Amino acid sequence: MTTDLSQHRFTTSAGDFTGTGDGAVVRVRGVRYARADRFRPPVRLGADDAAVQDPRPAVACPQPPDPAVSKLGDPYAGVVFDEDCHRLAITVPAGTAPGDRLPVLVWIHGGAYVAGGGDLPVYDPALLVAEHRVVVVNVTYRLGLLGHLAAVDGHRRANLSLLDQVAALEWVRENVAAFGGDPDLVTVFGESAGADAIVHLLACDAARGLFRRAVVQSAPLGLRRRRERLRAAMDAAVGHVPADAPLADVFAAQRAAEAAAARFGTRGAMPFGTEYGHAPLPPEDQVEDRWRAAARHVDVLVGATTQETTFFTDGVPLLGRPVVGPALRRGAVAATTRALFTRPAQRLAALLRTAGGTVHEYRVPWRPRGSALGATHTVELPLLFEHPTAWRDAAVLGDATAEEVHAAGLLVREAWARFARTGDPGPTRDPAVLRLR
Repeated sequence: MTTDLSQHRFTTSAGDFTGTGDGAVVRVRGVRYARADRFRPPVRLGADDAAVQDPRPAVACPQPPDPAVSKLGDPYAGVVFDEDCHRLAITVPAGTAPGDRLPVLVWIHGGAYVAGGGDLPVYDPALLVAEHRVVVVNVTYRLGLLGHLAAVDGHRRANLSLLDQVAALEWVRENVAAFGGDPDLVTVFGESAGADAIVHLLACDAARGLFRRAVVQSAPLGLRRRRERLRAAMDAAVGHVPADAPLADVFAAQRAAEAAAARFGTRGAMPFGTEYGHAPLPPEDQVEDRWRAAARHVDVLVGATTQETTFFTDGVPLLGRPVVGPALRRGAVAATTRALFTRPAQRLAALLRTAGGTVHEYRVPWRPRGSALGATHTVELPLLFEHPTAWRDAAVLGDATAEEVHAAGLLVREAWARFARTGDPGPTRDPAVLRLR
């Protein structure tokens, strides 16, 4: 494995890839890590697939419009939607050589398993890479019905998005050394559905040994259990979708499944996602045993923001009424944040510690000035992935200035990078931004 630093050319066992210098970092984008037919598991690349690098700036899985993304500004600027979306973006410090063995952080994006993409402008890791001399890999995987419907061996679903992520981690394990990364020092980090996926990767035998550490940000673990009736209703609503159906028909079936899930109240808030008892996951009653088995092998940093659910309750009419509304809203936000995010994270941390694991917990109480959402779901993302323009119109940032975002972001990026390098995120430096324990 070699690297031509003058041309930003990287030679790996998977082929040759070209990077683009961008100040203090080099970006290698559009790297294919697997192939997959619709509704089928991903397959490893063959000899004919070597050195496949997509010239398009960013590719994401096709997805119906999601009004919630407007709170993040304009996250899809420059993105192309294509079912052939198994791509990685790799960002390395300028001047990195193969023998440097830098810590590697692999980003698994959120979006309720129906929205987003790995290489969006709002997930730009350049500052994290430059400040802390780490390698960051952004993963794009399949979403919605495309990521969770399967006509394989008679099963309706087969956790295709999770299988995609395992395939991406296998590619990283085999090839990241050519980009200056250490394959034995890989940290997966993700938010929301991405964090939920990481928690379930901990339960996958197929992912064992592919990462050393995990950062679990705002995983909605309060939604994960006892979903059999919900999924049965979704299956009935979807019916049969042929593998060659037009994409419009796939989206129509996806909307029908979401409508069926909505009848189950809060449990249907994230209808798509991991399904127990289908590869690569064990049955639900075995998941905690798998977590205990993984505890000694993977260090974990797990936590949430302090007002997670303002992101979701902001548009509920009752909660916006004068006098009554604010009180109801505060109570609803506190209760749902505890039930869906905070307490399940604490239970996971306790389970892993009891099994002998190294676990750190965090809270993000940072409330951007002028934000009606406060310390909401996703508020730590512009701190991790600071960008000069991508977050400009994001409601989650309110009226916070670039200087305020940068000052808070320094603390979060430092903690995440230190954890990736050492397994310890360090002490709390500003409890108004980030609390660590």
